[in-house]
Amino acid sequence: MKISRYPDGFKLPNSPNMAEDLIIDKQLDRESAYQQLLPQIKALLDGETDLIANCANAVAALKETFDFFWVGVYFLKENQLVLGPFQGPIACTRIDFGKGVCGKVWEQNRTLIVEDVEQFPGHIACSALSKSEIVLPGRNKSGDVAFVLDIDSDRLADFNETDEQYLSQIVALLEKSL
Repeated sequence: MKISRYPDGFKLPNSPNMAEDLIIDKQLDRESAYQQLLPQIKALLDGETDLIANCANAVAALKETFDFFWVGVYFLKENQLVLGPFQGPIACTRIDFGKGVCGKVWEQNRTLIVEDVEQFPGHIACSALSKSEIVLPGRNKSGDVAFVLDIDSDRLADFNETDEQYLSQIVALLEKSL
């Protein structure tokens, strides 16, 4: 994937699936960067029905745009969350119901923002460099958790309601592949 950086804004390429270009302005504040990224992810996923392919591209786009420490997806399989596409250091392969932040999101079927993972009871430390985390549930048509989007930062309190708002929109795009 070619990454293009335009400090004066961006223009979406004419490519229908945007397979070669992701336009990122690294000078934008986080909310503006999400606003710039959302239509590009939508175009990237448009017409593709494979959930794994869509998750892989969404995860890569998020990692490239925000340089988060770790971005990935866990899929619900055989009563466990199983590692799917991700960007960053190696990760835990399986997570049980109610365990760690991802397991709690699955259990509670709601987004969790953790300002300091060291203070989260039962946190699963895949990397000691992870300091804060946001995890969002992806739901099937019945409203049950089918996957979780997990993003870790190497900075404390790096996530807030702005992240939740825009990442929820990205999860909704991914849910269309279910």
